[in-house]
Amino acid sequence: MHNRYVGRFAPSPSGQLHFGSLVTAVASYLDAKSHNGKWLVRMEDIDEPRCIAGVDKDILRTLEAHGLLWDDEVLYQSQQHARYQIVLDELIAKERAYYCTCTRKQIKAMGGVYNGHCRNKHVGSSLLPLNDDSAVRLKLDVPLDAFIDVIMGEVKPHAGLSLNHQQTNASEGGPFADALHAEDVVLKRRDGLFSYNLVVVLDDVFQQVNHVIRGCDLIDVTPLQRAVYQSLGFTSPEYGHIPVAAVAPGRKLSKQNRAAPVNNSIPIDNIVRVMHFLGFSFPGAATFNNVESVLNEAISMWSRKKVVKTAEIIVPQHESTYYNEPL
Repeated sequence: MHNRYVGRFAPSPSGQLHFGSLVTAVASYLDAKSHNGKWLVRMEDIDEPRCIAGVDKDILRTLEAHGLLWDDEVLYQSQQHARYQIVLDELIAKERAYYCTCTRKQIKAMGGVYNGHCRNKHVGSSLLPLNDDSAVRLKLDVPLDAFIDVIMGEVKPHAGLSLNHQQTNASEGGPFADALHAEDVVLKRRDGLFSYNLVVVLDDVFQQVNHVIRGCDLIDVTPLQRAVYQSLGFTSPEYGHIPVAAVAPGRKLSKQNRAAPVNNSIPIDNIVRVMHFLGFSFPGAATFNNVESVLNEAISMWSRKKVVKTAEIIVPQHESTYYNEPL
């Protein structure tokens, strides 16, 4: 018997929701509800210096305005530090993680890929940090595997700056000699902040998330996240990636390029536009009397097979306020 579907939408409160993030929210909601599953909302506010006070409430209001009502309480990563630290301490005690003092400059001198320099460096037999300015890295000894994306199909890992062909026994003719490996992943940064690659795994496990629908901008990092799951002894969720909205090739809508916030006064129009964006032959906004009716129609029509199979889709430039500002 399969476990019940549990999906999630995990925005960062560093800016209000824009059209691209609404696409992700709607797609993840529809996939969950079409499978009679739970849909959770998690605030990824682990990088607290980047978060803006009150934006989390704005995000929740936007979801509510569009009828995207979540199950269970909203989980805030900023309130989970004790749980993260317990796991980190256990990994260090079992020598599955270690302290690293290498700076960005030193890693750049290694060729841009961390080479495991601090893997076996301890103060005597102690596992205490070498100094107060240490990161914590996970010993990532599993290869990066291909996976089946439930929307995009087979995804193969590829060599990049974060990958290392020569790590551990891969360079010694070991069992992973022909496999791609990632560098040892940072679990806690030198500035004391927990890393995304740790907390996203621990929170998905904690919330029993087993399906993740998100944008194609994260598809390349998925093999790495699946390897972290495996290294920590967990089963990774099924992943499905949808096209990202971009105002120009390679320039996705984001808070960094000042994407325009979602207009909460026209939720039906917004949801209809999301469905058209994703490739569905969906009725026009005038067909629907309220948000509930448009969502019910979207749930009944939802099919992963119908989602357009492309990494990004260009949207009008007015979606980014960057293009509306005088030079």
